[in-house]
Amino acid sequence: MSELLKQHPNEPHNDGIAARLNWLRAGVLGANDGIVSVAATVVGVASVTNDVTPILVAGAAAVVGGAVSMALGEYVSVSSQSDSQRALIEKERQELADDPEGELEELAAIYQAKGLSEATARTVARELTARDALAAHLEAELRIDETEVASAWQAAGASAVAFTVGAVLPLLAILLPPADIRIPMTFVAVVIALAVTGTISARIGGSSKRKATLRLVIGGAFAMAFTYGVGLLLGTTGIA
Repeated sequence: MSELLKQHPNEPHNDGIAARLNWLRAGVLGANDGIVSVAATVVGVASVTNDVTPILVAGAAAVVGGAVSMALGEYVSVSSQSDSQRALIEKERQELADDPEGELEELAAIYQAKGLSEATARTVARELTARDALAAHLEAELRIDETEVASAWQAAGASAVAFTVGAVLPLLAILLPPADIRIPMTFVAVVIALAVTGTISARIGGSSKRKATLRLVIGGAFAMAFTYGVGLLLGTTGIA
């Protein structure tokens, strides 16, 4: 069996795919939000003033506030998911303890419904139950792996770190260049960063690099253009 799996290395047969995709989701979303939200903030402020102080203050506030917000949102989301998964696992464990024969029949029925003959389905159910009854039922009934329940703290930490790392780029891009090229340099740096992020996420997740990159680049460019326009409008009308 292991030799057969080695023949298809690009398919997700390996253990831990759910955990890897969870980390990917948290990391990519965090980095993308850090890049886009901070870039939009500093570009909006820079469109009104060339003074470094308000740009720095606004950028720093966006980094801190965004990182905390991302971590909190990820923690709440993953906690709810994990609680639901654990509740289902405990429910299945209790059902196996209360009625093992009934659960065996249920497992056989599941495989029979998938197309196996009654005899084959019963054989499969018995062998899987003998190996690990709980794992067999979780996979067949709920598509859950007991060892892959997501960690809320890990997801929150990954999201906050990724957001901060992503946010540093637009902050440096707007602060380091001369005033007359700050905004163009930030646009270029952000577009390149989003293209890299999209390519990496697509590579790890096995999806289309072109689609992932275009989604991020177009979304980020729109966000910066919009906040730049709002800043110019406020500046020219005298509101800011």
